[in-house]
Amino acid sequence: MPAPLVGLDIGGTKTAAALVGADGKVLGRRLAPTPAGSGPAAVLDTAARLARELLDPGAAGTVGVGTAGTVDPATGTIRYATDSLPGWTGTPVADELAARLARPVRVTNDVNAAALGEGWVGAGRDRRDLLLVAVGTGLGGAMLQHGRVVTGARGGAGEVGHLPTPGAERLRCGCGRYGHLEGVASGTGLSAAYALETGLRITGRAVAERAAAGEPAAREVVDRAATALGRALAGLVALLDPQAVLVAGGAADALLPGARAAFTAELPAAWADVPLSPAALGADAVVVGAARLAGHPGHGRQADDVPAVVTDERTRA
Repeated sequence: MPAPLVGLDIGGTKTAAALVGADGKVLGRRLAPTPAGSGPAAVLDTAARLARELLDPGAAGTVGVGTAGTVDPATGTIRYATDSLPGWTGTPVADELAARLARPVRVTNDVNAAALGEGWVGAGRDRRDLLLVAVGTGLGGAMLQHGRVVTGARGGAGEVGHLPTPGAERLRCGCGRYGHLEGVASGTGLSAAYALETGLRITGRAVAERAAAGEPAAREVVDRAATALGRALAGLVALLDPQAVLVAGGAADALLPGARAAFTAELPAAWADVPLSPAALGADAVVVGAARLAGHPGHGRQADDVPAVVTDERTRA
């Protein structure tokens, strides 16, 4: 049996590591707060410590990473990141972790890693063409085609949150502009839209809870967000032709019923069999997908199934 692999999930608030078997099952976990305010070196030190706690020091093996931010697919460096990880933009994550761990490291965006995990052993199992949308504080997306992550020219493919969306003109996206899908269909979007309706600023989770309890203003906000998301995803199905669309993230439960109704109504007939379904792996999706990434070695090139970066400090001249 192939040796278990380690996958890392580096986020703005927490960093997780998991030891994952060849069948995709999580055999061990480690979790720590991300020391984002202390800078990239501290974040990388934390990630390396968690990985070392799970690695067999006597065995060779690659470590996979899913991280917040846009990752350059050729170098494993962060091309862009939000203020949730100050100074993360420009960080050579693959190189730095390879130096700390003395083994190859493969890096991709966290939503890309989640898509790999769901496609391997989650809700997208046995489907090689998938669209995954992560609805949390923000709105991210990833696409698998023929089992590979579609990275695009800059590593930013799949950023569905920046699609122009009717009804979002007064709502600000995480990129700083107005009128984007993330400004409506995200935790931040729910909070901002509710504040516009009522003058009261509460969290997106609280908006969803009030909607579930039947409060009219919250219900209207959630319904608008769900409809916008479903319509956008139906358009993306016609553009990208996936076998299935998966919705993950903390706000997924609140938005999925309304999004599915709008999705079904908007979907062109040729794609009527494409399901819109909840993701299955929850908080394990990124670490499982990162481990999947680690299991496909190849230096600076696309592997047979998934593209990523491998760097190893020991192999440099």
